[in-house]
Order: sequence, then C-alpha cells, then structure tokens
Amino acid sequence: MKKKRKKFKGSPKRYHPNGITILYEDYDIIVIEKIHGLLTVPNDKERDNTVEYLLGTYVRKGNPKSRKRVFIVHRLDKDTSGILILTKSEQSRKYLQDNWKKATKIYFTVINGQLRKKEGILSSYLAQNSIHRVYSVGEDSEDSKLSKTEYKVLKESDHYSLIEVNLLTGRKNQIRVHFAETGHPVVGDKMYGRKEKGIKRLCLHAAKLSIHHPVTKERMTFETNIPEYFTSLIS
Repeated sequence: MKKKRKKFKGSPKRYHPNGITILYEDYDIIVIEKIHGLLTVPNDKERDNTVEYLLGTYVRKGNPKSRKRVFIVHRLDKDTSGILILTKSEQSRKYLQDNWKKATKIYFTVINGQLRKKEGILSSYLAQNSIHRVYSVGEDSEDSKLSKTEYKVLKESDHYSLIEVNLLTGRKNQIRVHFAETGHPVVGDKMYGRKEKGIKRLCLHAAKLSIHHPVTKERMTFETNIPEYFTSLIS
C-alpha cells in the first residue's frame, strides 16, 4: 500500500523574496514566476539578487545553520520573465534534467512587424561564438545543435505581433535568434534586435511548463498570464 505523504506547509509570506512569486511548493520542488531583470544564478557582478540566492535563503527560513538548499534545473535570461522550477535535492534535479525533453515549455513574445506565415516551425542549427553570441549555421557541425521553435500568431497591430511559442528544443537564446533571423526580432532585444525608444523590457515570458514530478511522477502543469505590458503594445 502506498504511503500517503504528509501535506506540505509552505513558509509564511514574510519569508517570500521580492521579485519572485511562488506558484507551487512541496517537499521536492519549488515552482516560481520571476520578474524580468532578475538573474537566475549569480555572476561576477551580482551574487545576492538572484533566484538561486533568494530561494536558498527562503528555504532556510532565516536559519543560518540550516543545511537546506535549492538546485537549479534550468535557467531564464535575466531579462526574460516567467516560470522557473527548482528542486530541493540533487536527485530530483537529476530526474528533471534527464527528462527535460519530455517537458512542455510555452512562451509568449512580442516581435517587431508582422510575419507572413501566421504559424509554423523555425528550424536551424545554432552555434555560439567566442563572445557568447548565438547564431544559425548552414549545416550540422560539431559546434552546432539543431533547434526548433514552433510558433503561432495570436494578435497583430500595425507595428507588433503577439506570438505563442512552443519551445521544441531549449538552446540558449533560441527564440530571440530565430525571430531576429526572420527580420522580426523580439521587442526590446538589444543583442539580436534593434534599439527602440520607449520600450521598457525584453518582451519574452516563459508562460507555461508541464513536467512529471520527480518523486510522485504525476504530470503537472503550471501556467501564468500574458504580461500586461505585452498586450498594451498590441492594443
């Protein structure tokens, strides 16, 4: 007979970090929505204002002697908002990473202009150069990976298009590179796109994630709304 797990009780709201909304938490995983402008993991310039640091502090509930910690399963760029999943053990992280291809990852983005084809799959081999800039190469090579971005136009205005993206592969900067190479870069993308006056952020949001729970193996889906800023650009 399967032993029923004790109901998980989350930490009081006072421990919830700024810039992070906890969508779901149990003994094994934490699913959050992060704001744009927040790093997932520390870099040379920023150590404390990161998802990893803030949630590590959160699970320790202010107890510096606690050995509790969080483990990063995947990352979002600093300027991308949306859903991230972290685990509370190395074993759970390994399970999710080993099964990451089975996860469903849906994004919303706003791109410049209007696409001729309103739905389809953008596919190319992506490589990275010495300054960490990602680009498409003509053919399969040792340094490149096949990348597929399925998209559907949800709404258009004179200047912008709101797009739903199903990330069929998860390469670095994949969505941004693929749309830039169509001539319709993601709005607010300073690296692959164009500098635009009055644009407040990179318009890329990880909106939906479906995974198998690392312990119960139950299929779970987490969803967030289209950011209001995206819809305000289209209307």
